[in-house]
Amino acid sequence: MLSVQPDTKPKGCAGCNRKIKDRYLLKALDKYWHEDCLKCACCDCRLGEVGSTLYTKANLILCRRDYLRLFGVTGNCAACSKLIPAFEMVMRAKDNVYHLDCFACQLCNQRFCVGDKFFLKNNMILCQTDYEEGLMKEGYAPQLIV
Repeated sequence: MLSVQPDTKPKGCAGCNRKIKDRYLLKALDKYWHEDCLKCACCDCRLGEVGSTLYTKANLILCRRDYLRLFGVTGNCAACSKLIPAFEMVMRAKDNVYHLDCFACQLCNQRFCVGDKFFLKNNMILCQTDYEEGLMKEGYAPQLIV
């Protein structure tokens, strides 16, 4: 967890070992840092600018994206079966995970927006229209997912 604190008396920076004379300093991992010194070990982004969370593993300080890229769990999209990188945003329906671009009705390809109703039948995502047509034709009753 990162915290920005006003500097009351000069402290040593854990990154460069120089005294911190700036108006604000960062406290992370029970150490104090210059804003420029607390960076992701992979991409060099300034962690104080990308949010209030950092990740540490294997003696590395990392941003969320690089932590997930290096240590996150990947999986496969339920629609296209291609790999989904751990850092990528996904949509979920029950135990299925989808790329954002693949989260669409699997009969008519209508993309779903947040709040749209969709239905799951034999691990197929259906829009309300295709669900209702299927009820009339085949008499199936998929589970409603909201």
